[in-house]
Amino acid sequence: MSLKHSYTLLAPFYDFFVSRPLDTARKKSIAHIENTTNKHILINGIGSGLDIPYLPRDAQYTGSDITPAMLKIAKQRASKLSFNIDLICADSQNLPFTNGQFDIVVMHLILAVVPDPGLALHEASRVLKPGGRIFIFDKFLKPGEFAPFRKIFNMLFRHIATRTDVVFEETLELSPSLKVISNEPSLANGWFRLIELKKI
Repeated sequence: MSLKHSYTLLAPFYDFFVSRPLDTARKKSIAHIENTTNKHILINGIGSGLDIPYLPRDAQYTGSDITPAMLKIAKQRASKLSFNIDLICADSQNLPFTNGQFDIVVMHLILAVVPDPGLALHEASRVLKPGGRIFIFDKFLKPGEFAPFRKIFNMLFRHIATRTDVVFEETLELSPSLKVISNEPSLANGWFRLIELKKI
């Protein structure tokens, strides 16, 4: 089953499982974004739009996701909040945007979902302007971490919902133009991390 099809099935239940446990970290990640006035911001892998309530209102937004069912929920959420955002069905590993189109890219819980996180991050870097920032909230293994249960879990669920074997440092290797500004532990004893990158 492809992720597009599995998330179509998960869409009605997604917020119930993901929203409350992760909202605090999501909000903290977005709070790190500064100087958003008149900036063009991509919410890459917007899902059901759980980021929307926390986003500053003074920027121009585009949200992308591969699953129409998730985008439908995001559209409803944006409408209820009177939030102006363009929503586009797109694969994070092959974004339909021009080079250097965005000032900021937000990637929450997407790198550990896509089949090739390195390619997804490289695409985010491609569509980011020089000097632009990428804000990431996701779960990553540490380099060389044993984590046998997470790796077993990964074999069972990577094609249905999420990966549990992604190492951020390996993901970053395909994007040499990205510099790590901050990399701090968040939830689950540091399994989840808040990361800020700058394109140099």
